[in-house]
Amino acid sequence: MSFSDSDSSSVGGTNEYKNFRQTSRDRLLFEMLGAANTENSKPWRVLIMDKVTVKVMSHSCKMADITDQGVSLVEDLFRRRQPLPSLDAIYFIQPSKENVVMFLSDMSGREPLYKKAFVFFSSPVPREFVNHIKCDTSVLPRIGALREMNLEYFPIDSQAFITDHDRALDDLFVESENSRRFDNCLNTMATRIATVFASLKEFPFVRYRASKALEDPTAASLRELVPTKLAAAVWNCISKYKSTIPNYPQSETCELLILDRSIDQIAPVIHEWTYDAMCRDLLEMEGNKYIYEVSSKTGGDPDKREALLEDTDPVWLELRHAHIADASERLHEKMTTFASKNRAAQIHQTARDGGEISTRDLQKMVQALPQYTEQVEKITLHVEIAGKINTLIREMGLRELGQLEQDLVFGDAGAKDVINFLRTNQNASPENKLRLLMIYASVYPEKFEDDKAAKIMQLAKLTAEDMTVVKNMRLLAGSDSKKATSAHSFSLKFNAQKTKQATRKDRTGEEETWQLFRFYPMIEELIENLCKGELSKNEYSCMNEPSPSTTKPAVPRGSTQSATSQTSQSAGGPKSMRSRRTANWARSSISDDGYGSDSILKAATLDFKKMGQRVFVFIIGGATRSELRVCHKLTAKLRREVVLGCSTLDDPPQYIMKLKRLSEPEPPVEAPKFF
Repeated sequence: MSFSDSDSSSVGGTNEYKNFRQTSRDRLLFEMLGAANTENSKPWRVLIMDKVTVKVMSHSCKMADITDQGVSLVEDLFRRRQPLPSLDAIYFIQPSKENVVMFLSDMSGREPLYKKAFVFFSSPVPREFVNHIKCDTSVLPRIGALREMNLEYFPIDSQAFITDHDRALDDLFVESENSRRFDNCLNTMATRIATVFASLKEFPFVRYRASKALEDPTAASLRELVPTKLAAAVWNCISKYKSTIPNYPQSETCELLILDRSIDQIAPVIHEWTYDAMCRDLLEMEGNKYIYEVSSKTGGDPDKREALLEDTDPVWLELRHAHIADASERLHEKMTTFASKNRAAQIHQTARDGGEISTRDLQKMVQALPQYTEQVEKITLHVEIAGKINTLIREMGLRELGQLEQDLVFGDAGAKDVINFLRTNQNASPENKLRLLMIYASVYPEKFEDDKAAKIMQLAKLTAEDMTVVKNMRLLAGSDSKKATSAHSFSLKFNAQKTKQATRKDRTGEEETWQLFRFYPMIEELIENLCKGELSKNEYSCMNEPSPSTTKPAVPRGSTQSATSQTSQSAGGPKSMRSRRTANWARSSISDDGYGSDSILKAATLDFKKMGQRVFVFIIGGATRSELRVCHKLTAKLRREVVLGCSTLDDPPQYIMKLKRLSEPEPPVEAPKFF
């Protein structure tokens, strides 16, 4: 029996660099499930999880991956289970009292449920629980392993994870400081963030957005202190790893920046024009699942099919961060190129045109048919999705709305433009009008003082419930909500009497060919300033501030190149990462048949080998698709893997719903679903 965290790491002395999500997957499959592969063990075993760890597993691995590691059955810890005394069991559970009691109940006595138990805890286990297990003499000989996996986060992207706190806004920004919900949410969130660094063997500089009233904390509202409190809790967890996890770094290896949703209230509601964001915003999707109809072969009602829009789809991986117009154009090119270069497609076209097909051509077509069919279906699916999105954009008049949204943000539009839009677009959906007014309130908070908000809501024909959304949004902004000319706000003078305000400046060196692609979330500036060492220390404090003598530029992992040469090399590169053709960070290689190569994931991994130190950004209250896009963009631009963490990843409808329900009671917890 052993009691320790795993010794492996994605960095350190290993030659192969693995990205964030790969490391999580490999640890679960090989360090945990593979640990039960002993000489005396049977080829099949049982995997037992609780409601949290089953989510952790399902976010990182597919059922086929688990089966390949010898797992024949996945069970719920708290459900009645059939005794299988001839099989070993792997327990992947949280270190709670209830879980430990249930485990002991399974394995104690004369007739345990399983032959041997390999126990892995998702986060640090209190010593009292370990002692409780060791005191049961009937269980002790039946334990093959007792370890802390320290993996209790949920990867949702190759460079993103969530802590799965859907009600973080309610628990942390509304409840009183003495609330049990506040403490539970904050501590659980901190523990899960900390396990990211334990899993990757990274020791971060912990930076956070400081409260303006930090000199007098009693004057600061609780919501302003949430990033400070979370940073302290994360630091407390990570500091312990230095003495409890073997080979854990003793000095800082990366950066962590903790923010809250008030840092950027526009990003969650503005229309983001990428293929990925448009799919989530306009189509009815269930997570990554898109349901569509195909013609029935029997001539009856159309058949319904499901497609997963995720990293395993090379077309999706290539186009997801492209502007929807760019994605549509490139899909058309893909289809044309595919038809001209793919042998099966050429023969198929010849047959359709009435030409004769030789026996040799027919043989080649049959050989290429399975791959041809799969590729045609995938490209056709994305052509259909893009076409549906473009139709909805036209029908909903989103181009005009999107232009006004971006003009507001960049100071090219004001109150007169908003009022004119509301008067001339009475048929616009209530949600889109509400999103416009939320942006308007962020740029011009003074326009929503006193009874002004009621008047503009009346003009927009919105309800009192919608009014609550804007009110709660401004509440989250705290003491800065009344200051339109804050750190990220500028005044643009048009004449002596009137001014227009802006919350963004056009970025120098970045020219956008595609319309409505000017907007960028605030974290883009913050990450760049962090990497350049220009982040304001007054606004962003550090739990473990480095001394000037130890501060060094990020050097590629495993590289012998000096920091000076690395800095000069990056400075000499191109500054614009956006163009009419999506930059290299989103472009795949193209195979001879004109179809995106399946080696995209492998190629992306190889690019990470010469990366500098990782940068982690965690947003309390939820992150957005635009912020995830920026992390991928900056990874290529800065040559540092930028990982986005958040309590949840929200699309605009979800975020608005959260603001609506801030004062509503918490719903009952649903039972977990096993894959």
